Amino acid sequence: MEGMRILVVEDEPLLAGAVAEWLRGDAHAVDVVHDGGSALERIDVNEYDVVVLDRDLPVVHGDDVCRAVVAGESPVRVLMLTASAGIDDRVSGLSLGADDYLPKPFAFPELAARVVALGRRSRPAAPPVLQRAGIRLDLHRREVYRDGRYVPLSRKEFAVLAELLRAEGAAVSAEHLLEKAWDEHADPFTHAVRMTILKLRRKLGDPPIVLTDPGVGYRIP
Repeated sequence: MEGMRILVVEDEPLLAGAVAEWLRGDAHAVDVVHDGGSALERIDVNEYDVVVLDRDLPVVHGDDVCRAVVAGESPVRVLMLTASAGIDDRVSGLSLGADDYLPKPFAFPELAARVVALGRRSRPAAPPVLQRAGIRLDLHRREVYRDGRYVPLSRKEFAVLAELLRAEGAAVSAEHLLEKAWDEHADPFTHAVRMTILKLRRKLGDPPIVLTDPGVGYRIP
């Protein structure tokens, strides 16, 4: 599932960084904070698909973060992490409103799979293959074809193209693409989106298929 926005909340910097890098390797945009107070600030500002939430957090406990997310009626899904693996701990975590519960230590592939499964629940169901104007994008295989010709794309290019196809002909703003394909460290005043669109156009070939609506965004008619 491409282009998800994920918040990792973990007070162990090395573990938080490792989780973030693993998820970024699957072309997700990932933000990282190390305490519950910062997590609540980010959730108020950004629209996340999934929050990977350590339960034992400083400043604001993970339980309170989870309660706040549930009370806010946000579509964001919560994967709770904890060193406590007992049945009672898992039951109490889920009773707070967490959507899934993963004890430490865990395998990164399992965590990534659980995040993707939760992400599907936070969004309307989408077909595994997106098609428009001769473009065929396979979300599972991460393959793109134009008029039957294979088009090799980078992770960012793939994520941007997927968002454009999901829009079904409507214009997608640069801000939306920046939010979905990059993380909070991306400077909104850089030309990252424009440069990625230029590379995408070049790889997709002629005639140009990604159009620009000045002042609005980009679209595939």
